[in-house]
Amino acid sequence: MATATRLRGFGAAAMVAVVGTYGVMKLRDPILIAENDKGGSTIMDVKRRIADTNMVIPSRQFQENALMGSTIKNPLDVLVVGGGATGCGVALDAASRGLRVGLVEREDFSSGTSSRSTKLIHGGVRYLEKAFFNFDYGQLKLVFHALEERKQVIQNAPHLCHALPCMTPCFDWFDVVYYWIGLKMYDLVAGRKLLHLSRYYSAKESVELFPTLANKGNDKSLKGTVVYYDGQMNDARLNVGLACTAALAGAAVLNHAEVVSFVKDEASERIIGAKIRDNLSGKEFVTYAKVVVNAAGPFCDSVRKMVDKDAPTMICPSSGVHIVLPDYYSPEGMGLIVPKTKDGRVVFMLPWLGRTVAGTTDSNTEITMLPEPHEDEIQFILDAISDYLNVKVGTPCQISFFPSVADEFCRRLKLIVRREDVLSAWSGIRPLAMDPRAKNTESISRDHVVCEDYPGLVTITGGKWTTYRSMAEDAVDAAIKSGKLTPTNGCMTQNLQIVGGDGFDPASFTVLAQQYVRMKKTYGGKVVPGVMDSSVAKHLAHAYGTLAERVATIAQDEGLGKRLAHGYPYLEAEVAYCARQEYCESAVDFIARRCRLAFLDTDAAGRALPRIVQILAAEHKWDKSRQKQELQKGNEFLETFKSSKNAQFHDGKHTKVEVEGA
Repeated sequence: MATATRLRGFGAAAMVAVVGTYGVMKLRDPILIAENDKGGSTIMDVKRRIADTNMVIPSRQFQENALMGSTIKNPLDVLVVGGGATGCGVALDAASRGLRVGLVEREDFSSGTSSRSTKLIHGGVRYLEKAFFNFDYGQLKLVFHALEERKQVIQNAPHLCHALPCMTPCFDWFDVVYYWIGLKMYDLVAGRKLLHLSRYYSAKESVELFPTLANKGNDKSLKGTVVYYDGQMNDARLNVGLACTAALAGAAVLNHAEVVSFVKDEASERIIGAKIRDNLSGKEFVTYAKVVVNAAGPFCDSVRKMVDKDAPTMICPSSGVHIVLPDYYSPEGMGLIVPKTKDGRVVFMLPWLGRTVAGTTDSNTEITMLPEPHEDEIQFILDAISDYLNVKVGTPCQISFFPSVADEFCRRLKLIVRREDVLSAWSGIRPLAMDPRAKNTESISRDHVVCEDYPGLVTITGGKWTTYRSMAEDAVDAAIKSGKLTPTNGCMTQNLQIVGGDGFDPASFTVLAQQYVRMKKTYGGKVVPGVMDSSVAKHLAHAYGTLAERVATIAQDEGLGKRLAHGYPYLEAEVAYCARQEYCESAVDFIARRCRLAFLDTDAAGRALPRIVQILAAEHKWDKSRQKQELQKGNEFLETFKSSKNAQFHDGKHTKVEVEGA
């Protein structure tokens, strides 16, 4: 059954019903939400659409047509520039208030900082320490605010977020008392938003919980550990979920679309729109809007300079490097955080998607599209975590003709975490913000800044993943004030679940395991059944939430049940699903953001790349030239992730592989 509905805002027609594999798929005109629904009915309609597991996400072409259809006389209310956590959060917030919204992203949703985070949803326990010792009320406000948002993020996306216990090792009794008191204060500040109470564990209990934890550190014996709780997330999938939720709420979201210039009103000099280039087709068009929100993260200054080349700088970029190690470096369900290493930096090791992520660095950097980690940063992390681990790496004892000498050497040998074990390493740019209206640079902080330093252009930057929702709320409030907009209701995102989260049950993976099979094509082309084993079922449930059965159906009905990489639960069916339902437009979109293989294991991602390109080619009707281009771009992208394969050894040390022309 097919029905047509009038696209009032843009004067075009759109399909609102599609018959497909999953039965009747409803596709409602995104602009009509703001025009037809009033007050409470608007948000109720949005919530119904998000909760509907048969809902079809509007196609990319549909979204582009919506952006192209705006006019000077009938503009969008808000045009968002940037598809990271903040930008997609702004689009969702504004659309759920009944405003007419568009969003453009130069690369892909979460292609920048938002996919390269520490994967923690945290309240900022370090800021609490600064607040008390420096009598800094501003830092304390940051902690209160982040803790308030932390639990909200977990509740709104329960399939992608969860509480994670983090262990802090103590090698003298002063540290035990100090960290126990500090983390109890953290619990107290969290109040009703507390995840779980922190507690002390003896040295023996600690090693049982974290077997690779060292019993000695800096010639001191382990006295015990203090364990507290923060949140953990799959950051890029959460960001993609925000984009898809915004689309269901009525926003016209478009990835791989770049703002090339702004349109000004000749009389008032106010920004009234932007010229946009579709980077996939090369087509350019103008989108008009009453207010433009600049949420470009580290690149927000370059957006501002499109309007005023002399605009003062807002961003002080900082580099954060992370590495991924095999799962045996940390137990499942327990992280390790060292608040202060020898040089005063914080390091951590966290279980994440079946592997161990460790980091991080914090150093000045330049803003680039694809930041790469330096070998000295990778080595710093390896050296720092080695001090706290009891990891045996194989010793000369096994091969020596002089066992007694070898045993003594082994006893004295400093146990290390091997560079060869690094499966992936990446760098992200933190956009530390400075208010351009400030009189000095002391205002640089990790809090966010909202300003309108040019009429019609509201900039939101700074902050962190944990507070993306409230950052978006502040930006939309500023946009409403700037454009004198008339939303149908106030901010509703505090209790608005992300697509796939409404009704999610952690035990839902058992349904997948029991009721679905994975039909796999052999190398000879024969389709054979396979078990929907627990690891695959759990992965699908947590990656897609209540929509996981749709992916399982593709795996079962379309012969796409084979794993993409040995040892990882990612299925071929996910490539097809993401192309159809999550705006996956390139091979890099999939290996980096729709699944996390590039971040988990660079070499495995490289081996999976040809098959991923093949499936996407079938979905998007790519010719041989485009397939070759996608394969090349995918391999070039993976070269920026410094696994052990990409490391260069010279005189026993690691040096960065320099790329010609880089």
